[in-house]
Amino acid sequence: MNTRLPQSECPAKELEASSKPHLERRLGLLQVTALNMTNMIGMGPFITIPLLMSTINGGGPQCMLGWLVAILITIPDGMVWAELGASMPGTGGSYVYLREGFGREKWGQMMAFLFIWQFMLSGPLEVSTAYIGFVQYLSFLWPNMTAWQSNLVIVGVGLFTVFLLYRKISHVGILSVVLWVCMLLGIGAVVITGAIHFDPKIAFDFPPGAFHFSLGFFAGLGAAGRIGIFDYLGYFNVCHLGEEVKDPGKNIPRSILISLVGVALIYLAINLSVIGIMPWREFVPATNPPAPVVSTLMERVHGSGAATVFTVLVLITILASVFAILLSYSRIPYAAATDGCFFRAFAKLHSEKHFPHLSLIFMGGMTIACAFLPLGFVVEAALSTRIIVQFMGQIAAGMILRRRAPAMERPYRMWLYPLPSLVALLGWFFVLATSGAEPLMVGLVSLALGIIGFLIWSRCSHRWPFAGEAPERVMGRDKTETVFSECDSL
Repeated sequence: MNTRLPQSECPAKELEASSKPHLERRLGLLQVTALNMTNMIGMGPFITIPLLMSTINGGGPQCMLGWLVAILITIPDGMVWAELGASMPGTGGSYVYLREGFGREKWGQMMAFLFIWQFMLSGPLEVSTAYIGFVQYLSFLWPNMTAWQSNLVIVGVGLFTVFLLYRKISHVGILSVVLWVCMLLGIGAVVITGAIHFDPKIAFDFPPGAFHFSLGFFAGLGAAGRIGIFDYLGYFNVCHLGEEVKDPGKNIPRSILISLVGVALIYLAINLSVIGIMPWREFVPATNPPAPVVSTLMERVHGSGAATVFTVLVLITILASVFAILLSYSRIPYAAATDGCFFRAFAKLHSEKHFPHLSLIFMGGMTIACAFLPLGFVVEAALSTRIIVQFMGQIAAGMILRRRAPAMERPYRMWLYPLPSLVALLGWFFVLATSGAEPLMVGLVSLALGIIGFLIWSRCSHRWPFAGEAPERVMGRDKTETVFSECDSL
């Protein structure tokens, strides 16, 4: 006689599992799209327009080709993210996709480790640009700010962001929409101003030899593309929150594609608004830190009062972007730790608020530290440390899964497969090939150190390739599965 009980007849153990701290699915399409877009725009053109406009053949309107290069790479790559995110909506994003794509017993274990290793540098580098941008625009309101005062501002903004995120995910979702609305108000002010006062003679004042095609032109195009891609980073933000998204099979792909198309149009409108009013030669070449060009633009057109109000909106937008990206990035060390591939302390959730508080504090602290580096170096290094393992590796993981697990449930399947994957892969090769020697060296050195670190970690923990048996799974998420499996065996 079969005495096994269905899961529904084990209420005590189900209650025990549900009462433990766990991530909650509370984020809908509006909220995750708001998080994506605030992340992308807050650290985007408001901060990097001077850098972008200084790249190709000495600078000029032709540098806006960087936006085109960026969108030609990020839209196909976004389709890769959408398929993987919808199929495996787990916290950690790339960590999960690399591990499962390459096989968690061997190579997937190494790729996941390398991703986390480089992410612990690239993630804070990326977020720190927002702190640099915050000081950049605050200087418009506080022109006599000293170096130590700007450093104090960076620390204060960083701590305040961690404070805002130190709460339940349902409250975070509401706050993300509020910050998103503030961001849209700031963008709307710039775009309307540009539409009213746009002068095509100023906007399309090309310098001599602007389209002289040479190795220098393509190197500059690569630099412009890298800045453009950096500005688009965040289109995959939702994938790091997979376990907290409602109906992830639909909402993850939709939020990625909506964010990419929407932000591409917004970036084009903002860039044209700026160079259609302010001659580009006024802020090219870029200074360090770059000038707050959009605030200067608003002051020139509407006066100091309107420029002050707008600058406050920009500061809120930048704060919103840090809020969005730290929310998702704090989940990545947590996912690795619950999988037994990172320090176990990061696997802890807050006992009442149910979020990875130690991971949030660590990432917040690292971001503050990275904000004291020059903006140009931070942008380049943040991208160079993730191209090979995260972006190229993830494309390969998706293609491997297509071949190895064709029956795998895929709520979203990328259109015209494998064309988007191949286009994205070719684009990342172009970005990598045109990178400067210094940022490229940062990426390669961090990768080499990561491989050494993986071998040491594997040796000490007796895992592949130094053990014949599969590594022990120490997944916090598996604890719930264990409760149900014990219930089944009664």
